[in-house]
Amino acid sequence: MSDAPEANRFAPPTAHVEDVPSAGGLILAGRGARLGAALIDGLLAGLVFWGISLVTPFNVFQAADRGGLMLVMIENTLAAFVIFLVLQGYLLHTQGQTIGKKLLNMRIVRSDGSKASLARLAGLRYFVNSVLALIPFVGWLYGLLDALLIFRESRKCLHDNLADTIVIKT
Repeated sequence: MSDAPEANRFAPPTAHVEDVPSAGGLILAGRGARLGAALIDGLLAGLVFWGISLVTPFNVFQAADRGGLMLVMIENTLAAFVIFLVLQGYLLHTQGQTIGKKLLNMRIVRSDGSKASLARLAGLRYFVNSVLALIPFVGWLYGLLDALLIFRESRKCLHDNLADTIVIKT
């Protein structure tokens, strides 16, 4: 026998292992920053709706004159989506950002870090989200679930899962 102490063959390896960064070194945007960007975008859209109601006969704030509630909700959703595309479409297409996300230094990308197309962002991430919110009873449940899912470790809301996107810091 030798005088050297015997190594414990059941001991864990002692090699030093560096933490591996996430895919491409992307850093997920914080929940508070995402909320802030959504509030900025919502406020901006509200101001545009208000401005339109001042200069045209279309007024989302006085819906009683235009028919049934569901028709009014559909009209308002379509009008909001068109306004959203006019306001945010260029930035979404070129940089994967809304105005609020640009101000708060965030960007929307695919889950693998690649650029998301405008069709994916506008169609799957925003339009499908808006249409699902219109469904009676299910709409508010969808909205609640969508918002609550951001508290997962992945920080992905339901609309992120539908569009296969993540929001990262820039």
